[in-house]
Amino acid sequence: MNSSILTPLVFAAGLCFVPASKWLAIRWLAILGAFITVVLSGLAFAWFNPNDPGFQFVNRVMWVESLDMSWHVGADGITVVMVLLTGVVGFAATLVSWDITSRQKEFYVLLLVMIAGAMGMFASLDIFFLYFFHELALIPTFLMIGIWGSGKREYAAMKMTLYLSAGAFVALIGLIALYLAPPAAERTFDLTRLLDYVRSHPLNANVQRFIYPFLLFGLGTLVSLVPFHTWAPIGYGCAPTATAMFHAGVLKKFGLYALIRIALPLLPVGARHWNDVLLVLLLCNIVYAGLVAMRQKDFNYLLGYSSVAHMGFAFLGIASFTFIGLTGAVLVMFAHGIMAALAFGLSGYLYAQTGTREIKELGGLCRPLPFVGTALVMAAFASIGLPGFANFAGEVMTLFGAWQVPAWQAKIGAATVSWPVLLALWGGAVIGAVYMLRAIRNICFGPTPAKWQSLTDANIFARVPYVLLLGVLIWVGCYPKPFVEAIKPATGQIITALEKAVPAVAPKR
Repeated sequence: MNSSILTPLVFAAGLCFVPASKWLAIRWLAILGAFITVVLSGLAFAWFNPNDPGFQFVNRVMWVESLDMSWHVGADGITVVMVLLTGVVGFAATLVSWDITSRQKEFYVLLLVMIAGAMGMFASLDIFFLYFFHELALIPTFLMIGIWGSGKREYAAMKMTLYLSAGAFVALIGLIALYLAPPAAERTFDLTRLLDYVRSHPLNANVQRFIYPFLLFGLGTLVSLVPFHTWAPIGYGCAPTATAMFHAGVLKKFGLYALIRIALPLLPVGARHWNDVLLVLLLCNIVYAGLVAMRQKDFNYLLGYSSVAHMGFAFLGIASFTFIGLTGAVLVMFAHGIMAALAFGLSGYLYAQTGTREIKELGGLCRPLPFVGTALVMAAFASIGLPGFANFAGEVMTLFGAWQVPAWQAKIGAATVSWPVLLALWGGAVIGAVYMLRAIRNICFGPTPAKWQSLTDANIFARVPYVLLLGVLIWVGCYPKPFVEAIKPATGQIITALEKAVPAVAPKR
């Protein structure tokens, strides 16, 4: 884990000493750094032992002993999946950054810092460093949109800054309250020690109910949970291609990851208390954001609202409080990350070729751009959850999880998600199919305007990131077993913590 975090930082530091005029060397050094990082993340996934339920690849160095604050990194199944996502999307985002023609050195330095911050956030087992790396990854986002973005880039950068900073601040209040909740002798920033303490000494139920909403709404803002979602469409609509790919694909998963890693196992009573609120909001994500996406004229804005809608399925897996639902939520996070990166990358290619993202101005692009058009159609199929793509596996698991009654709720005969909710979810899936297929019909098919007939399709080098992302989507869609097997032990422990927090006599899973 140390290598995955430090490698992009070392290359970012090295780029600072390369003259800005050596733009080709800068580009290839950045690609090399991202390539080594994706190889390291792939090795971590390959070497991970799914039969070991604990954290692996652990490294701990004490930093502030009086606060029990340390450099503590490690990985369970959820972590290695998210680290692999970061490596793959980071490498693809670096490859598609050919459209950056000004201040390339600064751009690639910020991109590598984003990758390092994401790696550090997912691998951190210390609350302080988890939050530190989260901020380290987000700061470059604002700069990249403001400097290299398009359209209302300054407004978009400022809106993202205000929303995400506010969300991070609210989450920080919850994390500080969580640190102060145990007795003074037991206070620690170490997540593993905190988890061990809570297993034997659960926090007071009222304290849990008080702390949990700070984490839910603070972290939910980072994930674009309705109504704190309006930063996402305009942010992605104005962001440079690589930034939109990496933020929508990776950084947007920070809030979900922290909810699963911190809030659910440490505050199970609070999670149950606020679950009905979460169900209402996630339904708004799926249905409302989908309806708004249908009205979009700009393809990036459509993808932005689509991303908001897809996050509803990940929240659904969390809200199900079931083993299969939570496992599906992690798989949705991974699948959406790859799919969103692919879609934004292809949208960026079309914008570079045509100078527009207006859906009605495009048309018949599969003729002059057969590879890009085909890849875009496949990205749309993945987005709507077509079997054979990773999104299908994750969304089906979350829906099955929502249908089940958690063991610890069976005693009172309660269902986590009712018939109306499931019907609304299916309606949301239909809405997603409508707006994506309609957009693809207008962009890729029909008559080709004369001004687009001379467009240049992606060359061999430009195809590499899209082939990589498509390959991962199809691999996980056709054979999700390695990912599910890796995730299961970690999600099983979280569900066990939920069941112990609210005991019930019920059939086993």
